[in-house]
Amino acid sequence: MCAHIQGRLAGKVALVTGIASGIGQACALMFARQGARVVGCDLDAAGAERTIALAQAEGLCLDSLHPCDLTDPGQARELVMFSVALHEEFDCLVNAAAFAAFAWIEEMDYQSHWQKTLVAELDSVFLLCQAAWPVLRERGGGSIINFASANAWMALEGSPALAHCAGKGGVLAMTRQLAMEGGPHGIRVNTLSPGLIETGATRDHLARDPALRQTALSKQMLRQRIGLPEDVGWAAIYLASDESAWVTGSDLTIDAGATAS
Repeated sequence: MCAHIQGRLAGKVALVTGIASGIGQACALMFARQGARVVGCDLDAAGAERTIALAQAEGLCLDSLHPCDLTDPGQARELVMFSVALHEEFDCLVNAAAFAAFAWIEEMDYQSHWQKTLVAELDSVFLLCQAAWPVLRERGGGSIINFASANAWMALEGSPALAHCAGKGGVLAMTRQLAMEGGPHGIRVNTLSPGLIETGATRDHLARDPALRQTALSKQMLRQRIGLPEDVGWAAIYLASDESAWVTGSDLTIDAGATAS
């Protein structure tokens, strides 16, 4: 039984993807702590189960469909139907699931690096937005939060992020278009653009290339540390809440000032 929590998202239902780790996990748990009933998913079934256990230990409301491959149109639709079956409708979609292959252009393989990254970062967002759109229209609106990146705005020296930059730049542009299409229906669509965030995936990369951490810090205006998933989660809570009722087509950078310097 979920605890009754009065928070900034009390009474809302949120779909959050990529809940097994990193930013997606942080958003799922933080949304639930703010009173939302969260429906999550992840391709990593074991990781999703660990996140559910964390939520249950706090008495939070978190269900999950896993494994779930959001690059498959059928599975994207299945996630929407799973949420509707549980809660009849939902208020918010958080497209936090991510995958990117990092390689310099001369070493980049078209299928396993370039194509796989663009499918994971663009197709998955498009497919779930498309599947969720009729539900949000029917309920008279809602909030979609997509994830771009500081890499959509700048190249970080030492980071072989060509495919990732292209994918996140595409999310940024796609979100503007979705905001325009959603406006008449009350559907707000915004992006968050995190800088370098310390997650399980980036931690391994930083361990292999210690100079990258210092390069990232040198780009920031706040140089005490790189970002944490919770830094992004608080911004997502704002965009999911009624506090941002007049915000759409916007990109909120969570990067310690890196893209402003």
